[in-house]
Amino acid sequence: MAKPDLKARTLGATLQAGVGVTFMDSSGINLFIAAHRATTEAGGWLRLAAPTASVMRTLQIVGVDTVIDCHAPLRQALTN
Repeated sequence: MAKPDLKARTLGATLQAGVGVTFMDSSGINLFIAAHRATTEAGGWLRLAAPTASVMRTLQIVGVDTVIDCHAPLRQALTN
């Protein structure tokens, strides 16, 4: 199966990271890093919107917030 041409179709993605999420471990972190790499390699961007306080704290501890744009309100993530 041929790999889809993401560069032609991907402009960007905003993930609403906080809906119902109260805990994040390395699996969640790895998911965000993989999504960031895939969109960046395709010439796009990834933003996380409205992470809960516990998710944001985890992202800050491991430094993901310095790699992936994180925005408190969804509207800000969609407009920046």
